[in-house]
Amino acid sequence: MKKLVGAVLLAWRGALAAGADPAAEMLAVNVVGVAPLPGLGIDRDRLPYQVQTASAAAMSLGAGQNAAEFMARSLAGVNANEISGSPFQNDLTFRGFRASPVLGSSQGISVYLDGVRVNEPFGDVVNWDMLPEAAIANVLLTPGSNPLFGLNTLGGALALSTKSGRSHAGLEGGVSAASNGQRRTDLAYGYDSGRQWHAFVAATGFSDRGWRERSDGNLGNLYAKLDGIAGDNEWSIALLAGRSRLIGNGLLPDELYAADRRAVYTSPDETRNRLRQLVFNVIHRFDEHTELTTMAYARSSRRNTVNGDINEDESEHPATWNTTLTRQSSQGGNLHLSMDAAPHQLTAGVSFDRSSVYFAQYEQEAWFAPDRTVVTDKDEEMEAGASVSGRSRAASVYVADTWALSAGTWLTLSARYNHARVSNQLPPSDAERFSYRHLNPSLGVAHRAAGGWTVFANLSQSNRVPTVIELGCADPEQPCRLPVGLQSDPYLKQVVSRTVEAGMRNAAASVSLYRTVNHDDILFRSAGVAQHGYFANFDRTRHQGVDLSLSQRWGAWAARISYSYLDAVYDVEGDLFTGVRNVHVKPGTRIAGLARNTLKLSMDWTPSPQWMLGADMNAVSALAVQGNEDGQAGVNRSVAGHTLLGLRASYQPSPKWEWYARVNNLADRRYASFGAVGVNMFAGDAPQPSRFVAPGAPRSVAAGLRFRF
Repeated sequence: MKKLVGAVLLAWRGALAAGADPAAEMLAVNVVGVAPLPGLGIDRDRLPYQVQTASAAAMSLGAGQNAAEFMARSLAGVNANEISGSPFQNDLTFRGFRASPVLGSSQGISVYLDGVRVNEPFGDVVNWDMLPEAAIANVLLTPGSNPLFGLNTLGGALALSTKSGRSHAGLEGGVSAASNGQRRTDLAYGYDSGRQWHAFVAATGFSDRGWRERSDGNLGNLYAKLDGIAGDNEWSIALLAGRSRLIGNGLLPDELYAADRRAVYTSPDETRNRLRQLVFNVIHRFDEHTELTTMAYARSSRRNTVNGDINEDESEHPATWNTTLTRQSSQGGNLHLSMDAAPHQLTAGVSFDRSSVYFAQYEQEAWFAPDRTVVTDKDEEMEAGASVSGRSRAASVYVADTWALSAGTWLTLSARYNHARVSNQLPPSDAERFSYRHLNPSLGVAHRAAGGWTVFANLSQSNRVPTVIELGCADPEQPCRLPVGLQSDPYLKQVVSRTVEAGMRNAAASVSLYRTVNHDDILFRSAGVAQHGYFANFDRTRHQGVDLSLSQRWGAWAARISYSYLDAVYDVEGDLFTGVRNVHVKPGTRIAGLARNTLKLSMDWTPSPQWMLGADMNAVSALAVQGNEDGQAGVNRSVAGHTLLGLRASYQPSPKWEWYARVNNLADRRYASFGAVGVNMFAGDAPQPSRFVAPGAPRSVAAGLRFRF
């Protein structure tokens, strides 16, 4: 706590000395949304919490990286780990809460695209490869357990909005190549008729040879929007289609990592995703102070995986060839009213979402080739493992009021009532149904003080209901193997998260202190059988810390700095299962995979209107190793911290053309971004527990061209 207070005071002193410089606010807009469908929006200075935003132009400063990598390098409190090994399959964390594509991860961030929740119904996973990055206009990151963003908003919400023919008329795009074998093309065209209708289309193509062995991948997506005006109504219809084949070769044992960080433990590890989404939106403006938004959507996705793994069953075959298929479909809608009735700014709405899921796993006994690639035994049959079908329904009603108590003081009250129902069927059992209800309130105040500063404080609450995979693996008498073994579906309590946050901000600096407590968190526990366990409620976990940010400009120079301190711990005594062993935790035991300290620094120099040169530094402290939170596993209990340096340069001979280059990991630092305890089955006759790590990417150089006509 002394370190936390010291860091706050030092950053506070620097921010006060710097003063306010509106031109330096690189990641800010004046008006932001406070719900998945933003409506009229609210002046961000009136909000009782600190939001972060980024425009398409700001994201283009990070040339040579995708959207998740940009957020991890640029937004305070955001980190990423390379647990899967593919740049589009990274775990993204914000204040220690995850938005991850890994099935079985404990998710805690809700993610929206134009008001549609893109957390998939089976496991709440987020497939970053299915986002239309060439069509993204703005990014909004809202902190805490904000009830207006619905289920799963435990630690924050990420809302993405797309471009249109009106806002981005003309042709724009870019091509890039990197030394690690990545190739990317983005194209977008917006047509503004100047009258009643507009059109926009965007496409992304990406291929990756992969810097690790056997790690090639590719993806493509297409986004199209048609919108128009009819009297007092604005309407739009948008179609998104995507397909990907990504390789995520995962963690390496220390022994293999020391010999060759490009190596792969076992392979293949392939994921194929397909997505189709259709969204219809109508905005009716009663007058300049009142508007009603109606949104309806349909969404379907398919995921197929192939994994070559160690065979943990007693068998003459040392390996197993595992395949899974997941089919998901979702439909729903939202009715959102926003009204500016001074001194009140009101928001109200209702939403409904439903989904259906089918999941199946198959396995075939196999052998290992000399390079640890799994080869199936043609004489063995493919056997069905686990399967589950499920449905979910979620309905909610929400309301919020930002009340101007005086010229510089605003009180915000909001609440959301969620009603969810989840049903499962695990053959040959009968279907079971579970219902969850919860009312989540929020109360906050913002006050504009002297010197351009605004002080704020907020209390909020949100909830998450168990997913199909958690309910399908929740019986200690019938344990399963994470992440795909499903055996039984007894009742689990919903997670309830409460956040208190306070801080100060001006146009160039901000500091936020927060504390989020999860009650009845859902974790994976040991069943006393190797690699087997079950999901169960854990009484309490706690995330607390501070986020600091400062930006400043001096003539041709600009600087941005952010520092985050995170204390993420288990808050009661209990037992965990984390892959190999049973771990006993006590109040204060650190949650694995989360850095306590993160420092981000960026410097830009513009010697002429055509040239821009920049440098970045990202530093994180040590991470606790999953499976060795108690320090009793007999292996290294942490992953060392690291500092990564990057360089950027761009040359713009005319407003229509821009050449750029970027160097990542300039010093070619050897680092790891995650660690877990496992058993290295190739270490000898008597395999012992070992630390497995997620190797970080070596130095790479990316260069490309952006254009706009």
